[in-house]
Amino acid sequence: MSVSDPVGDMLTRIRNGLHRSKGSVSTPASKQRARVLDVLQSEGYIRGYSQVEYGTGKSEFVIELKYAEGQPVIRKIERVSKPGRRVYVGVKSIEHVANGLGISILSTPSGVMADHDAREKNVGGELLCRVF
Repeated sequence: MSVSDPVGDMLTRIRNGLHRSKGSVSTPASKQRARVLDVLQSEGYIRGYSQVEYGTGKSEFVIELKYAEGQPVIRKIERVSKPGRRVYVGVKSIEHVANGLGISILSTPSGVMADHDAREKNVGGELLCRVF
C-alpha cells in the first residue's frame, strides 16, 4: 500500500496510539519521519524511537509514547502542510502554538526544526505540523 502523505500517516498513528493508551506504535521508516521524530524527542513529546530492520530490506520505526500521570504528553498533534496544499511561512510570520506551550515543526533549508529554533536561526520554511 502506498501512502501519499508519510508524515501525516505517522502523526495519525501517534494520535491513534495515544487515544488507545498504547506504550508504542510503529511506522515505516524514512528520513523525513526520522527528522520529525528527532524534534519530537528533543522537545520531550515522545520517550524515543528505534529503527527495526527486516530481512526484506524494509525497516520501520518503533515510537515510544510518553505519558505523565496517566495522561498523554501530546494533547493535540495536527498536520498543517498537506500534499495538496503546502503551507510556507516566513520567520516573522511563525505563530506561537498555545501561547508558547506547544511547538510548530518546520522543514527549513537548515533542516527540520522546532519553531523557536527557526526564529533563533532566522529561517522560515514549510510548516509541517503543530504539537501541543
